Amino acid sequence: MPFTRFNLGNSAGFLDQISGHRVANHLESLRFLTEKVAHSCWVRDRRECKIDLMANLNIKPRNGCKWDLVSLGEVMLRLDPGDERVATTRYFRVWEGGGEYNVARGLRRCFGLETAIVTALAENPVGRLVEDLMLQGGVSQKYVRWVPYDGVGRAVRNGLNFTERGFGIRAALGCSDRGHSAASQLKPGQIDWQEIFTKDGARWFHTGGIFCALSETTPEVALEAMQAAKQSGTTVSYDLNYRASLWKSIGGKAKAQEVNRRLAPFVDVMLGNEEDFTAALGFSVAGLDEQHSTLEASGFKKMIAEVVKQYPSMAVIATTLRHAKTATRNDWGALCYHDGKFYEAPTRMDLEVYDRVGGGDSFASGLIYGFLSGKDPQWSVKCGAAHGALAMTTPGDTTMATLAEVLQAMSSKTARIER
Repeated sequence: MPFTRFNLGNSAGFLDQISGHRVANHLESLRFLTEKVAHSCWVRDRRECKIDLMANLNIKPRNGCKWDLVSLGEVMLRLDPGDERVATTRYFRVWEGGGEYNVARGLRRCFGLETAIVTALAENPVGRLVEDLMLQGGVSQKYVRWVPYDGVGRAVRNGLNFTERGFGIRAALGCSDRGHSAASQLKPGQIDWQEIFTKDGARWFHTGGIFCALSETTPEVALEAMQAAKQSGTTVSYDLNYRASLWKSIGGKAKAQEVNRRLAPFVDVMLGNEEDFTAALGFSVAGLDEQHSTLEASGFKKMIAEVVKQYPSMAVIATTLRHAKTATRNDWGALCYHDGKFYEAPTRMDLEVYDRVGGGDSFASGLIYGFLSGKDPQWSVKCGAAHGALAMTTPGDTTMATLAEVLQAMSSKTARIER
């Protein structure tokens, strides 16, 4: 059988072309697909075989889809001591937050898109407080699972996240209290993904490494969701979001890399920061020291090129570039790879930071907004970097920026008063 040119993004149709068998619904991994293609090409005349090194990003139109984006992840209650410290404060302000949820909230509140969250909460007053905070954010809770509470949290509870924002030479500090949470106990088969992706319809699905670090079952839930999304033609994004504290008791970096490498073949848009691709996926960045004090884009470009070779199903790879000189003064930039080209957002040197938590999530929502709205990759990465920068000027995990402010930040580096 002659081989010509194939788009690895359409795995189901491609498998049918190769074998004629209906195996798409049993696809375990696009890595398996890539290996099979490579073997087939090796045994045929190389002049007859050409494989795209990067898949296309084909986003569903808005018509027929209830949601622009659906996120899967835990939503915690963040307890913020303000200008004080977790260990010495006598009061906390509360916010809702979670790496995957923050992306959905940013797209809803700042960019006006329709989003939903898939998560689980324990049915108690703390869970209802998280619900109340989410209602303000506007993200639909249609797919939230409410789990009966046993009275003391022996069986199930809601996750808590104590985070202080840091100042000057004192770095930000987080302390999670989220063991046995309702979201960490989600299991395959509990969520009706066909309802979400086929009946209701979603253009984009987002999840990440924080959710997948919560338990042995959460990566299986993510895999189930990603497979269902791919089968329905929904774009899949994944934020590596490596957190050493979440992985250290279950295998550390090696376990994180094992989990993420299993999921990576199903990802269309892979996101991370200056540390994530090394710690969570196992790719080295030339010239990067342990303190991430030198962030040369050239080193990250070489690393991304290696990611593309290993995972040709990815259509977009993007990373933020942060050099935290102090807790309140960062150099902040971003890099995006798509269709064989690199696109960079201008680096904001000495960006003043009020609360860094959620900056990467806001970058993700800005970048995704660009692609969902039909903008080019350069516009999208600039939008993401601007939105992330603005999100770090206000307290809490989630954005308080407006679209007008993001557009202004994209076109100007000044902060002239608007009145």
